[in-house]
Amino acid sequence: MAALLKFHTGDVAPADRARYWNEIADRVFTGTFINVPGEDFAGRMLTWRVGQLDMIRTDSTHSGVGRTPLPQNEERLILHLQCRGSSEHQQKQAECALEPGDFVLASPHEPYSIKLTGHEMLVVEFPREPLAERFPGIDDALMQRMCGATPGGRVFHDFLLSLWQHGERAGEDPEWECGMNAVFYDLAAMAMRGAQRPLSVQPEIDLRKKVTAMVAAHLEDPSLRTASIADTCRISMRTVQNVFAAMGTTPTAYILEQRLRRAADRLVARPDASITKIAFELGFNDSAYFTRCFRQQFGVAPRDWRMGRQPHS
Repeated sequence: MAALLKFHTGDVAPADRARYWNEIADRVFTGTFINVPGEDFAGRMLTWRVGQLDMIRTDSTHSGVGRTPLPQNEERLILHLQCRGSSEHQQKQAECALEPGDFVLASPHEPYSIKLTGHEMLVVEFPREPLAERFPGIDDALMQRMCGATPGGRVFHDFLLSLWQHGERAGEDPEWECGMNAVFYDLAAMAMRGAQRPLSVQPEIDLRKKVTAMVAAHLEDPSLRTASIADTCRISMRTVQNVFAAMGTTPTAYILEQRLRRAADRLVARPDASITKIAFELGFNDSAYFTRCFRQQFGVAPRDWRMGRQPHS
């Protein structure tokens, strides 16, 4: 099992960040390149190999990703699971868009491109055969948006997130690696079987987009809560709660997480702004509470995050 490695742009000069991020991306997934829109780009990436699974967990400001084809030595697949933000994927003539919780499978043996908002994403590249054995219709499923709001999709998402928590504690245990690989393939197949999106759920998807867009637009409002979301979107508070329950969270937890992630971006992008100012701009009225929440979310204090000191580094 390869060691978990961490990369971030915090201690890289703005003018050098595009080059640095492209070098890291190509090192992790050969042929990958990043189009960075400007010098205010900020990103963080963790990489890890567990058995057959080559994995990254990345979050950054908006960017574009492309990849040149891998050679056909071993047929592989690549899975992108959206944790935060949104993305637009294209391969050959197929296109799909992901919202938080959704995932998509693509072939790394064909060129593909991704347009990313400010985001967090889990990416896994792996051999095709073990998943094809569990999901025979896999070729028809490529570049199809898989809904993360299903029970199977939420379990798969939770599994991948929990796997990262063991990144530095798993040790050299081949039996554990084999077990985690088997669980990955089983849960991926289960999520895919249940994630085909019928047309009847489109109003639910549209409502989720409307609600999350409202939250994103009002993160700086200290009064943002379930009641204000309901009033602005002209729906009931119960409906708001159901929207977030389908995403595996609550309105309060989602708002807090989004504020903290936006604060993390601003801490890096605006090094001259005080931490208290950034906290107050994002609806916090207590800097000590902000620091405590930030540490719980990211494992380090805001000041250490700004200086590029990552957890366990």
